[in-house]
Amino acid sequence: MADNKTKKEKSPVVLFVAEEKEPLLSKKNRKLLSDPLDDNNPITVQVLGICSALAITVQLKPAVVMAIAVMAVMAFANVIVSLIRNLIPNRIRIIVQLVVVAALVILVDQVLKAFAYDVSKELSVFVGLIITNCIVMGRLEAFALGNGVWKSFLDGIGNAAGYGLILIIVAFFRELLGSGKLYGYEVLGHKGVTLAESTGLYALGYENNGLMLLSPAALLVVGVLIWVQRSRNRKLIEKN
Repeated sequence: MADNKTKKEKSPVVLFVAEEKEPLLSKKNRKLLSDPLDDNNPITVQVLGICSALAITVQLKPAVVMAIAVMAVMAFANVIVSLIRNLIPNRIRIIVQLVVVAALVILVDQVLKAFAYDVSKELSVFVGLIITNCIVMGRLEAFALGNGVWKSFLDGIGNAAGYGLILIIVAFFRELLGSGKLYGYEVLGHKGVTLAESTGLYALGYENNGLMLLSPAALLVVGVLIWVQRSRNRKLIEKN
């Protein structure tokens, strides 16, 4: 009995333990934003979301709007799923995720129709297809279901930014080389009926590349981006 009392007296009693809180933009959290822009890009590394890269990158404007729309959907979908992750039965988690994404996509679509109707018409059904975008569902399943709200928000922003970056780069080259314009403005000069009526590069005999306006051109540009990325970062090259 005496030995037990002395052990109890000697054992330290800790009432409160102050846990160190991780900074909002710690190194790990910053990687959630930076990795999808390069080493873990959804399109060039994970090869996801290729369909929209083919369909809506003929012009820069719809590509920018699509990138913003996907960023809004991914950020809020990740936050919502992270908030309710402990309440979602495992058997219906995919259905719940689809409902969350569908509700957000409908909201984004209505906002576009109200404030950017012309762009909404150009994007057509592709806004609705965000619901089935592999990147959105993949991040919900792989990250938001197992992480907190802030990390999930950063993950959604980062992956959407990486996706949007590729869309904008592809649209930049396709619109510039295919029509001589950027965001609808002539940047290579004005193409007239004759060389005398033309200005800029068109006065020197330059012709637009019609191939860049076709969907296969998007694959060519994405292929070049993948080659450049792997040439610069050799660790991304798959080994047999």
